[in-house]
Amino acid sequence: MKIDLAYGRDGLTVSLPDDPTTVIEPLYVPGLPDEVGAIRTALRDPVGVEPLRRMVSPDDAVAISVCDITRPMPSALVLPAVLRELGHVPPEQVTILVATGTHRANTDDELRQMLGAEVVDRYRVVNHDAFAAADLVDVGETPDGIPIWLNRQWVGADIRITTGFVEPHFFAGFSGGPKMAAPGLAGFETTMRLHNAEMIGHPNSVWGITEGNPIHDAIRQISRQTGVDFAIDVTINREHRITSVYAGDPEMVHRTACRFARSTAMQPVDEPFDVVVTTNSGYPLDLNLYQAVKGMSAAAQVVKQDGTIICAAECSDGVPEYGLYNELLSSGSSPA
Repeated sequence: MKIDLAYGRDGLTVSLPDDPTTVIEPLYVPGLPDEVGAIRTALRDPVGVEPLRRMVSPDDAVAISVCDITRPMPSALVLPAVLRELGHVPPEQVTILVATGTHRANTDDELRQMLGAEVVDRYRVVNHDAFAAADLVDVGETPDGIPIWLNRQWVGADIRITTGFVEPHFFAGFSGGPKMAAPGLAGFETTMRLHNAEMIGHPNSVWGITEGNPIHDAIRQISRQTGVDFAIDVTINREHRITSVYAGDPEMVHRTACRFARSTAMQPVDEPFDVVVTTNSGYPLDLNLYQAVKGMSAAAQVVKQDGTIICAAECSDGVPEYGLYNELLSSGSSPA
């Protein structure tokens, strides 16, 4: 049996024995026939809030959070549609914030690939920096005492808009939604509290669970305290085509997108396996080893105790070479 794995940009074909091999993959949903039209319809008929054209006045300062290069978000389709709805707002009053979290800054070439050259040339695009204290502002604490340090330009805007894509996440339950504010635009201290051992080790900090998940509860609370005004979330298939799109009230939008993603991206298995071969869904999700842990975590849900996980990830960006993850791995005498 030959299996094509999602690996880097070009894929990887592997040969596996026919009889004992089970192929598990998401339910295939075709891309929407008119992706741009679906985005426009969602933006003009949002759930729970007014359309952007009525919500935003011409003199408002607008901040838009977008995914970084490690996410296969179709921003080149979604962001121009959002900006068209903000056509009455001068470009100099709009700031596009790349929600890097603690990742590296995206290069100019990457920004043009992600957002489109026209957007990059016309609007102010800023890479968030979680380590730049001067670029952060203290907005208090969550009820559980997590300090909330967020991007200063995000907090200072009159209107805050998130754009994200929703898929199961290995400890936050699902991606997209409130993650576009924190950890996407959060300071390092906030992110470390959200990602500490106690939070990640909680039994509800797993794939597909949002209610009672302390990490999701915290990021949702941060989003509320920040005051996110409008959200647009999409789901995508393995070809990175948009399969559904939702816009409007941030929590209503994300909840609906999560239901769709849960029904299509998560599959039951009858029993665990001796060996699981997995990937991190190819480029850009397998840019580095840090991101590839997600594929390993998914495999861990269906492998036997003391079984074997083989993860194929291109890791063209290395460990990555930047950041504390590389420092942590380098400090040990072995990967274990």
